[in-house]
Amino acid sequence: MADTGTAKPDGKRRRWPWILGALVAFPLAGHGMVVGCTSMTPPAIEVAPTAITTAPDDPSRRELGRAWARKRGAITEIRLEGDPTTMGYAHMRLLYDDAVAIERDMHDQFAQFVPYQLARTLIVDLARLRFAGLDRRLTPGYRREIAAQALAFDPDPFTGLMDTYPRFVFLHSLYDIMLSFERSPLIGCTSFVVDGARTSNGHTLVGRNFDFEGPQILDDKKAVFLVLEQDRLPFASVSWPGFIGTTSGMNADGLAIVIHGARAGQTQSDGQPVAQTVRHLLATSHTTRQALAELEGHDPMVPHMLLIADSTGDAVAVERVPGRPAFARPISGGGLPLTNHLEGPSASDPKNVAVMASTSTVARRARLDELLATLPDRATPADVVAVLRDRRAPSGAELPLGHRDAIDALIATHSVVMDTTERVLWVSEGPHATGRFVRFDLQDLLDRDYRPSGPARVESLPSDDIRRDGRYDQWVKRGQSHPSGPPPQGAP
Repeated sequence: MADTGTAKPDGKRRRWPWILGALVAFPLAGHGMVVGCTSMTPPAIEVAPTAITTAPDDPSRRELGRAWARKRGAITEIRLEGDPTTMGYAHMRLLYDDAVAIERDMHDQFAQFVPYQLARTLIVDLARLRFAGLDRRLTPGYRREIAAQALAFDPDPFTGLMDTYPRFVFLHSLYDIMLSFERSPLIGCTSFVVDGARTSNGHTLVGRNFDFEGPQILDDKKAVFLVLEQDRLPFASVSWPGFIGTTSGMNADGLAIVIHGARAGQTQSDGQPVAQTVRHLLATSHTTRQALAELEGHDPMVPHMLLIADSTGDAVAVERVPGRPAFARPISGGGLPLTNHLEGPSASDPKNVAVMASTSTVARRARLDELLATLPDRATPADVVAVLRDRRAPSGAELPLGHRDAIDALIATHSVVMDTTERVLWVSEGPHATGRFVRFDLQDLLDRDYRPSGPARVESLPSDDIRRDGRYDQWVKRGQSHPSGPPPQGAP
């Protein structure tokens, strides 16, 4: 007779593969359904393959049709010209290696913070559901440009996570996606405008620390894009390889726009990603007033602020919250400061109140107000750089390196000075705001007849003292800490 006492465990063992199979199959089935119902189809495009050549007069300059990329100091300078498809394809072909390195670094960090593949799949699927139809919020030209990038991103090492085109759509909307989450790292930017009455040559100057606090590689491989789209105003955008939106930029007429994160109200599914909005404004608006009028037709997806200044010195800080009228705070007293809290009708919003209570925005704003009040009467770009590198608390108390209450918390993905009157950018080579600020003369570089000749000339403002005396390297060796709260005695 069979021993019934041992038969039951055998039955249980036989059932375990079915149970384990179900545990695996249900999430996979759910993943398949999510992928199916959130799929994105790229627009049909045609691109004529063209070989990349190296310029005989500059080994660093690689050319593809009328597009080219080269180094100016440590910064990549790339000029794109033509229709969206042509520009997207040339962008990715010329910067393919950097784009792969950036995305690989992002995936590696994702795996480091979320070590389990199933958990990473769940997070990606939740993002797919939350932002389903994201590509429909992009303009047709934007979609074609991304589709051309996806076509040129060959081979694609990352299709195991998501197909190229939908993945690029998400990456291009990363700023809005991150801002939509509580405790986003995008609440750390500092910018300001100084009008011509207070500068040495009567020019309007804009200072900008873009404290994205993303992967360090975005700072290391930063790029200045010179974009000359058909039938639109040429403009320059400071960002990183692979990204076609604009977070900091200036056009050929001297209109400058930068983005700041904010928090209030709710996100909305049918809004437009802000980096696309800023790019559109730079390509269509000559003045601050025109940009404000154009904004009325572009509902935001997430709350944010824009600092806008033109060549005449007209400047505003625009607060945008989905579902609410925009509020514009004008320049006054010769300056316009901006950090990350709202000051208009949404100032009392609980989310904004929380930002003021829990982030460094109030401390940075107080220190910025002090520095603008004591700025030299005949301020220069070097004086603006000094403000962007300030690492003291309000009233001038010393802070440890990396302290979050400082204007320069050593987290900037890029740091920029813009002369809107002369149409000049000064961009830090990095890391952060500590490197040389390299000059880009947009009057030449955005001229449609401009053609480079020989290596790029490098004119720059000096690097920070902490780079030259070793303090920055020591801070890196100590672990690059970013303390917050009251400074300890004896800082730094």
